[in-house]
Amino acid sequence: DGDKKQINMKKEEHTSLKSKLEERKTNFTLKADDNKKRAYKEGIESVEKSGIVNTAKQVGDKAPNFTLNNALGEPVSLTDYLKKGKVVLTWYRGGWCPYCNLTLHALQEELSNFKAQGANLIALTPELPDESISTSEKHNLQFEVLSDVGNKVAREYGIVFQLTDEVAKMYNQSFELNKHNGDESNELPLAATYIINEEGEIIYAFLDADYRNRAEPSELTNFLKNN
Repeated sequence: DGDKKQINMKKEEHTSLKSKLEERKTNFTLKADDNKKRAYKEGIESVEKSGIVNTAKQVGDKAPNFTLNNALGEPVSLTDYLKKGKVVLTWYRGGWCPYCNLTLHALQEELSNFKAQGANLIALTPELPDESISTSEKHNLQFEVLSDVGNKVAREYGIVFQLTDEVAKMYNQSFELNKHNGDESNELPLAATYIINEEGEIIYAFLDADYRNRAEPSELTNFLKNN
């Protein structure tokens, strides 16, 4: 029986983030009403149409530097981290987003592999610091979670978009998005992931108009191994 448990645990470890996200998508499709499904679909289509995925920072671009406070209020800068090695830089929408929570958890599980390749992980969110600390505490995250209030850094990377009025209204009614972000812009970042080398150059970019799609953590490790 002990052996069986061991096998199950191993199996669980290898469940890809993609399959967990797909499962979440399926649950949403089964449970959400048609109006919500339509509104969210139109929201994703509006991001696609904006062309933001093509105009955002890409591989070969210089990564804009930034200094932001972490959950403890200490300043953290990209250049300081690049002195130690490569940086995996990722954005998440907020602790209210189930896809983001699955992703943060998967990144935490992969963190030791990033570190083994000499890379550090930094996550940015437009949420206010009080909100982001509860996310990092909730997931026992052992990497920097920085509040990019007003999406200032996200804007420099070209990944900020405006929610459709309908989705913004739904988000505010269901979990008070504006309160989480401390403004009424109804703007969010793409769930982008970059890998930046020691020279400050972007060498990997995951950009997708659909927030339900994320960079696979094990693929990030493989990229770090080979680059």
